[in-house]
Amino acid sequence: MSDEDDDTTGEYRRRALAPADAAGERVDAWLAKAWPDLSRARVQGLIGQGKLSADGERVSHASAKTKPGAHYELIMPPPEPAKPEPENIPLEIVYEDAHLVVINKSAGMAVHPAPGSMRGTIVNALLAHCAASLSGIGGVARPGIVHRIDKDTTGLIVVAKDDATHNGLAKQFAKHTIERVYYAVTRGAPRERSGTLETELTRSRENRMKFVVVRDEGQNVGKRAITHYWTVEAFGQATGESVGRPAAALMECRLETGRTHQIRVHMAHLGAPLIGDPLYGKGRAFKAEGPHAAEAAEAVAAFPRQALHAAVLGFKHPISGDELRFEAPLPADMTALIEILREL
Repeated sequence: MSDEDDDTTGEYRRRALAPADAAGERVDAWLAKAWPDLSRARVQGLIGQGKLSADGERVSHASAKTKPGAHYELIMPPPEPAKPEPENIPLEIVYEDAHLVVINKSAGMAVHPAPGSMRGTIVNALLAHCAASLSGIGGVARPGIVHRIDKDTTGLIVVAKDDATHNGLAKQFAKHTIERVYYAVTRGAPRERSGTLETELTRSRENRMKFVVVRDEGQNVGKRAITHYWTVEAFGQATGESVGRPAAALMECRLETGRTHQIRVHMAHLGAPLIGDPLYGKGRAFKAEGPHAAEAAEAVAAFPRQALHAAVLGFKHPISGDELRFEAPLPADMTALIEILREL
């Protein structure tokens, strides 16, 4: 049994009473059947945004088991426009010509609109900046977008203004000839100061927002991911289980492939998750020795995002053939974090 009502914010609430035969079923699966107009992925996304409650208590995980007799309430955001709208949002433009634009993206800014987040993206800003000159290959919601970086990752991204440029850049990404260098601040450091990690990545069965390394490769369940890494600087000494290893590190990561969350997954797999990473950085407290350990631990705990920056982007201009290479300095928040860690 379910019903819904509206409120003054434009949101509306759907309610459903869990029947006895739903006992033990994943709550996302049950709700997707209760409301067939909502996909399971959409339900999972709303749960991740804290929009679902059971008898007034927030449901935090899509994998939670349905409770028979509980009253579930799902808060639905107001309807979004079908097309992203131009917005006069300042952008840090590193390079621009008639065919493409390179942007140094700030933290908290998504690359393209998505359900529940149709505003404040790079696409919205570029629709105002470039008018109608973005490539249409990305579709209505992603005009000009050839690649992307996570919302809370800072750094360089290239956007195509015409289809020929889009196709040319896409071919370079597919052939892995694009130079992409990232800097990450990690909790701990890999045992080897440098190396190459080649794995297959797939979505986690427990949390569809996460990706995991495929343990039994060759089963055609994941996508090949290759990261070349180097420890630029190590900070302090860890205590507890990681005694004898650095407490933190500044890592350089060069991407050969560009899978979703690739660096975040790979660094966590190496035992050095990114500081501030809400998906892959949980489960172990920051522990360091020395007189400044408490200050460092406080800074690590307070860092509001994954400490990851796309610092270098190099490619051949698809139209002119010129070799282009751009660098973006570390953002202020990562620089400040590193300075504190250097005191360890």
